[in-house]
Amino acid sequence: MKPSAAAQIPALDVDHVGHRYGARVALKDVSLTVRQSSFTVLLGLNGAGKSTLFSLITRLYAISSGKIRIFGHDVAKEPGAALSKLGVVFQSRALDIDISVRQNLMYHAALHGIASKRANELIGQVLDRVAMTDRSGDRVGNLSIGQMRRIEIARALLHQPRLLLLDEPTVGLDIKARADILDHVRRLSEVEGIGVLWATHLIDEAGAGDDVAVLHKGSVLAHGTVGDVIAKSGGGDLRDAFNRLTGVADQDELEAVR
Repeated sequence: MKPSAAAQIPALDVDHVGHRYGARVALKDVSLTVRQSSFTVLLGLNGAGKSTLFSLITRLYAISSGKIRIFGHDVAKEPGAALSKLGVVFQSRALDIDISVRQNLMYHAALHGIASKRANELIGQVLDRVAMTDRSGDRVGNLSIGQMRRIEIARALLHQPRLLLLDEPTVGLDIKARADILDHVRRLSEVEGIGVLWATHLIDEAGAGDDVAVLHKGSVLAHGTVGDVIAKSGGGDLRDAFNRLTGVADQDELEAVR
């Protein structure tokens, strides 16, 4: 395959995917792509289907309809090749708070079959990338929530993936910590060429240069650049566009996206 052709393959291609929990439809004919070296915001209220989609991409749930490909590899048919290129930060915390940062990362490296010597090299690299090198010996339980998030991102990068998924990664963080995490992940996309899918209900986490997919009640209502989504809705800005596309009018729902 020519390099130019390889560069055109999406980091993530979700193609007409659906999912049910019994009689309840969680995702309906969902299609979206994440381009290589891009930052894509999956924007939706709580319950829109963001976590369900992540569970399908990561094979926590079996795909019953549609296809999901990571760098051209079908997740259902080539799970090893697909998932080897994927790093994930789930919404729920997954670090062992009773051991050190380095011990957490060494354990994760062992799960990926990374030898101890190589693991130590990679741990040094990923901690540097999230500006946490000086905390490698600290017990995780002594870190702030924002620092724990950085370590979870470092762990997701340990096996050198080319696609990074983050599910509501700033939940529970203050304004500065949110901005720091966003800044770190954007740099990974811009400088290191990692494709990013950032799931959030917070509209202000989408930047002017991002791609955006609006997910509402299991359906993608718009997908493209911020400008494309605004133009499609006829709104004046992304918040107005989101409200027009989703028909959000209930005050409780409006508060959820602020």
